[in-house]
Amino acid sequence: MLRDLAPVTIGTSGLGKRPGADASLAAALLSSPLRQLDTSNNYADGASERLIGDAIRALGGLPEDRRVFSKGDQDPVTGVFDGERMRRSFEESTERLGLETLPLYQLHDPYTISVAEGMAPGGPVEALIRLREEGRIGAIGIAAGTIGLVEDYIRTDVFDAVLTHNRFTVVNRAAEGILRLATERGMTVFNAAPFGAGILAGDNFRGATYGYAEPSPAFLDHVAAFRRLCAEWGVEPATAALHFSLREPRIHTTVVGVNSTTRLAELQDHLTAVIDVEFWDALDALGEPPAPPTD
Repeated sequence: MLRDLAPVTIGTSGLGKRPGADASLAAALLSSPLRQLDTSNNYADGASERLIGDAIRALGGLPEDRRVFSKGDQDPVTGVFDGERMRRSFEESTERLGLETLPLYQLHDPYTISVAEGMAPGGPVEALIRLREEGRIGAIGIAAGTIGLVEDYIRTDVFDAVLTHNRFTVVNRAAEGILRLATERGMTVFNAAPFGAGILAGDNFRGATYGYAEPSPAFLDHVAAFRRLCAEWGVEPATAALHFSLREPRIHTTVVGVNSTTRLAELQDHLTAVIDVEFWDALDALGEPPAPPTD
């Protein structure tokens, strides 16, 4: 298990998608009071890691109180995701970041292979384990969306951490099984995308979608009821969505994507906001959320 995690980790999947505009954002992220960054080999075709690495080098190295987590991805051209590719992915990540070691490196979205292939000799998980044994990685994790897939990898009992996204939010409890299995094994739990890819935040950039998928009318009605409740209590929906994750004792850190300095400032405001404890009783009174569109 990873120790001394901050309650919020900055997600950087959007970093590198605005040519010429994101270098200053990367610098701001590294100077933020939020001292943990989550990236991946394939975010913005590697630009996310490169920009973070440039910001680290501009500081003369990674400050001691900062941590950068990353993930290994399949070959972007062939889709191959074997042990050789995992090691190459790790070397690409560390070269871009300018770091010899990483506190956490995760198997990311292994959708082109089966769990058996992922765990087989010569597979990506074996490569992760060897990198951990070599001291290049402090902890290894599984990071993906599909619940059944994530649960199967957790049951192998080789991972130190798990990252789930969009599946445990104020309107979706689908990752309950992931949290239970991970807690039973003493794993570190990263809960990403507490805003459901925008629908639970102040602005919804993707229309009436949740986690990049089209929800049912019943699900949208539940989201609308949540928003009305927030209005009644004077709580911003994004603040409530973030604190829902922060209040869950089985979650060790919540990963929130930030794609601008404005969003970074808003995140800090959401984090420090105080919500009346009775609000959560009122939220519970809304009842169990309908089936989500994810999985």
